[in-house]
Amino acid sequence: MTTAAATAPPPTRRDEFPVLRTITTRWMDNDQYGHVNNVVYYSYFDTAVNGYLIEASGCDVRELPAIGIVAETSCKFISELTFPDTVYAGLALERLGNSSVMYRIGLFRNQSAEPAAIGRFVHVYVDSATRRPVPIPTQVRAALQTLQDGYVGFGALP
Repeated sequence: MTTAAATAPPPTRRDEFPVLRTITTRWMDNDQYGHVNNVVYYSYFDTAVNGYLIEASGCDVRELPAIGIVAETSCKFISELTFPDTVYAGLALERLGNSSVMYRIGLFRNQSAEPAAIGRFVHVYVDSATRRPVPIPTQVRAALQTLQDGYVGFGALP
């Protein structure tokens, strides 16, 4: 990470995320209170991260000898999402290590510039057989480096 990137505050607004991925809410995502249930936000995080990795790496990450295990997640809920919203999941990196990566994820309702939620999602790469930490696979690291560098051509939306 460059010094400027390391000292910059983490992104919060829609235009500060280098990649936006579209997720359509489903009828079943709503709970009895009429909004998307909190646990579904974590599913959106997982969907956004893994969808990006598969598309940006050009491989099926499930078939690599090292797999990303979710070691930590958190979410700050700011405003409601509901069906039939379109959610834009903004992706950015907070930290890229040797065997782990920390994502910052913003969930944006429809065309809103302000997030409905801000999350953290950490993958630790482990050998698929032994479950011991290993370096991030080359294909995945290349996709992560692209995200870290802020390339907006892949997965970015207007």
